[in-house]
Amino acid sequence: MGLAAAKIIGKDHFVFIAGRSVKKLENAIAGLHAEGVEAEAVPCDILDRGSVEKLARRAKEKGTVASVIHSAGMSPSMGDAHNIMEVNALGTININEAFYEVMEAGSCIIDIASMSAYLFPEMLLPKRAFQYSRTSQAVFMKKMMARVNLFPRKVRPGVSYAISKNFVIWYAKTDAGKFGRKGIRVLSVSPGFFDTAMGNLEKDDAEKFLEYSALNRLGKVEEIGSLLAFCASDRPGYLTGTDILCDGGCIAGQRK
Repeated sequence: MGLAAAKIIGKDHFVFIAGRSVKKLENAIAGLHAEGVEAEAVPCDILDRGSVEKLARRAKEKGTVASVIHSAGMSPSMGDAHNIMEVNALGTININEAFYEVMEAGSCIIDIASMSAYLFPEMLLPKRAFQYSRTSQAVFMKKMMARVNLFPRKVRPGVSYAISKNFVIWYAKTDAGKFGRKGIRVLSVSPGFFDTAMGNLEKDDAEKFLEYSALNRLGKVEEIGSLLAFCASDRPGYLTGTDILCDGGCIAGQRK
């Protein structure tokens, strides 16, 4: 999804793409260069605050940071419940806080949440504990995992994913005022099932949900890439502090 957005944004911006291993990004960089996009790969572990700050500084060295699309994350099939919560929740905190320091008026940051955030029962969300993310990450993690661990072990990765993505929506919304005082927009986008490598890991779940989807198909990365690129541009300049659900009508179908 991030790469699809980079291909569009890169038509008139220099692009940085980041990941834990630059080697894994080599094909992406080659593809961007082939399309005439000026791009650079930067090693970054979003759980390492120093690493994220280094990425932010590198971006700032190149010029004004026009937008940040935070698309790194872990799905239920990619790790245990604790690791999923760390990457999705703490990673978002690190990205937002580090880039807040280098971004200027007119820029935008987009945090990627998930349709799963809309599927988890509201009454079971530990929303009151989300506030600890701003005072103590250790206390925040303890409270998040206490809620996750109330569930049977086999479903905990999925529960952790849903709660962590609900947190991403909350965090982006509650960051809007802080970012807005600097003239920066911040919002989240919640994708449904898309035809990506990560999406393929959740293929069994996708088949069940798509039966009730309004469009009854997987999303194309070009579709979500276009949405992300549009939101990151200056055209929707009044759009901030909200979540955009892009799921092909999956949630609407479930409600029906």
